Amino acid sequence: MFDLPDVLLQRLRNAQSITVLTGGGLAQECGIPSFREAQQLDSRWAGYEPQELATVEAFLRNPRLVWEWFAYRRGLAEAAQPSAAHYALVDLEQLMPKFKLITQATDGLHWRAGSRELIELHGNLARMRSYEDGGMVDSWDETEIPPRCPRTGGYLRPDVVLYGEGVPRERLREADQATMCDVFLCIGTDSVVQPAASLPLHAKRHGATVIEINRQPSTFGFFTDHAFHGKLAELLPQLVAALE
Repeated sequence: MFDLPDVLLQRLRNAQSITVLTGGGLAQECGIPSFREAQQLDSRWAGYEPQELATVEAFLRNPRLVWEWFAYRRGLAEAAQPSAAHYALVDLEQLMPKFKLITQATDGLHWRAGSRELIELHGNLARMRSYEDGGMVDSWDETEIPPRCPRTGGYLRPDVVLYGEGVPRERLREADQATMCDVFLCIGTDSVVQPAASLPLHAKRHGATVIEINRQPSTFGFFTDHAFHGKLAELLPQLVAALE
């Protein structure tokens, strides 16, 4: 059990709004490998650079290769189960008058756990959209790789932000609005990838108490108000239990 300072416990209990930012740390505890780790697990992918598998240019050059890479990643995500950390955030959502969860993860585990006040900043591997017009597609012909959009006839692609692409403007606007909160939690993220890395700073400027919960210290440390380090699936349930 980790000890919450009295001043922090009071701040959390009095908070009317909490925003959470999560990264790949939760997925790693669920056994979902990182991009590089996924390549090492299957020799088919070991020799490729990210630019060959996860960019718009790669998709245009070799759509079958990119589709198969993301189908492989999607299978790894589907085989994983949400952890106690994911479920603790669902409980926190239910406790708070105003709550928003922003995730950089594309594995869909937050949604599967039950989080509904959710912004999937980089998209979701389980969703597909038309490359031609960006419209979402619910079903497709699995016999064709990559499948064709039944509406436009063009290729389908995963609804994820590829390297070199920007986060969709509406998602980014919603995430930025969520930084106007009483408490901002940074969980399982190293604060490197923009624009997510700027969100805790925005929250700090708006007057939020910023808390880091990570397996190990990150670059958030220079401006966070409180930091806790350890296994996320242990720390988050303890945090929520202290508020109930």
